[in-house]
Amino acid sequence: MTLRPFRSSLIAPVLAAGLAIAAACAVAAGPVPAGDGPASASTQAPPVPLLWKVSDEDNSLYLLGSFHLLLPGDYPLSPDVELAFADAEKLLFELSPEELASPQLALQMARAALRGDGRTLDDELGPALAGKLAEWGRENASLLAAMGMTMDTLQRFEPWYVGILVTVSQMMSHGFDPALGLDAHLGGLAQAGQKPTAGLETGPQQIAYLDGMDAAEQLQMLEQALDQAREGPGELLQLHAAWRAGDAQALVDGTVAELRRDFPDLYRAINVERNDRWLPRLEARLREDGTDDTLVVVGAMHLLGEDGVVEKLRARGYGVERICSACASP
Repeated sequence: MTLRPFRSSLIAPVLAAGLAIAAACAVAAGPVPAGDGPASASTQAPPVPLLWKVSDEDNSLYLLGSFHLLLPGDYPLSPDVELAFADAEKLLFELSPEELASPQLALQMARAALRGDGRTLDDELGPALAGKLAEWGRENASLLAAMGMTMDTLQRFEPWYVGILVTVSQMMSHGFDPALGLDAHLGGLAQAGQKPTAGLETGPQQIAYLDGMDAAEQLQMLEQALDQAREGPGELLQLHAAWRAGDAQALVDGTVAELRRDFPDLYRAINVERNDRWLPRLEARLREDGTDDTLVVVGAMHLLGEDGVVEKLRARGYGVERICSACASP
């Protein structure tokens, strides 16, 4: 099945399929009152995985595209993923499971976002956007209280952080849970099975990508988050549906292409440059002595399109195949 390409905002791909650090903001948000979510697990087939196998003469990498907050109905996983996990002796993630699960990561993120210019958030937003934020705060007073925050508290933070907090709280109110994210789930299984794990980068590095956004991008991120919250979860659910269907083309058309077109500097920083930095680490796993295979779990955006890790490794001469027993064609 191919889903209709959809228009995506900046914040959706960054949160759901780009940066694992988004789950830390969900931890900082704390418990959020749940609303009416999508169908339960018993009514759905397992998600179709975005899973590729990359091989050289003796070692293989399994590349699995993650969604950083998921629903209970997204489990159990596809047998394809279970077999890849069973075959892999080691696992690589954007962030190590230990760091991703650490409460300190959420604190680091909040500290990085604290304003140090003596101004309030409203001073930077201007009347129109400040009005949107105030409206969201009035309509979501109970949600703010559940997060241990008030509108006055939000005034202390930079726009990027408040935008992520708005969207993450919306996701969680519709049943999405960082503890169910593919990274967290497989990291827990690896630790339980005593499989070695590691991170391709650190939490402070990922925080720096967000904190380094220019002022215009931060304001647009917050405005899109507020607009999306007012319009409801349709876009986020559509993004999740494309991931769940394993529809790589819909995700490319609806997230990767638009992010590259509308936010070229941010796209280069959070996707292209990071992918390029990961490649030597991935190739080193392929060149290791012995026959140890590695399962690599990163945000789905990093695997897709011409700038994705899959095509970059294919261009370097490695054998690449998609593993998808549920797909209509290879």
